[in-house]
Amino acid sequence: MTERIWQVLFVCSANSARSIMAEALLTHWGRERFQVFSAGSSPRGEVDPITMELLGKLDLATGSLRSKSWDLFTGPDAPALDFVFVLCDSIGPEALPHFPGNPMIAHWNLPDPAQVEGNEAERVQAFRETLRVLEARIKPFVALRPEALDRIVMHERLSEISQSATVGG
Repeated sequence: MTERIWQVLFVCSANSARSIMAEALLTHWGRERFQVFSAGSSPRGEVDPITMELLGKLDLATGSLRSKSWDLFTGPDAPALDFVFVLCDSIGPEALPHFPGNPMIAHWNLPDPAQVEGNEAERVQAFRETLRVLEARIKPFVALRPEALDRIVMHERLSEISQSATVGG
């Protein structure tokens, strides 16, 4: 029996730094277990050069990384997603489009390193810190086994059912 491939989308506003880093990290560590994407609500259209430089220094694959709209993940040909991770606080639950697959959504809000003002060293440090935090969140996610992921999804569905079927409702 083949192991299931989990479909994961990382979203943020510009899709030029945080979500790109997360896509590269999970693609690297998740290898055969995850198909990973990133997108933005208002994509910048290019990946931030500091992001590409840091990922390159870590020998992470960057060839397929590009800034793109989350509209690519909402249509009839879009993959059925299992997980959507929102990486910025400017995108609340009500702003998210409908993603096929009824994915579990988690908010991992992080400041946008591309918005940091200062000298080059301060800007690079902001990107490094974002990468460090993403690494600290993604590694435990990768460590989950498919059986645990199934339990998480089931727990989410039971919670939704519990909330929608209330006494007197």
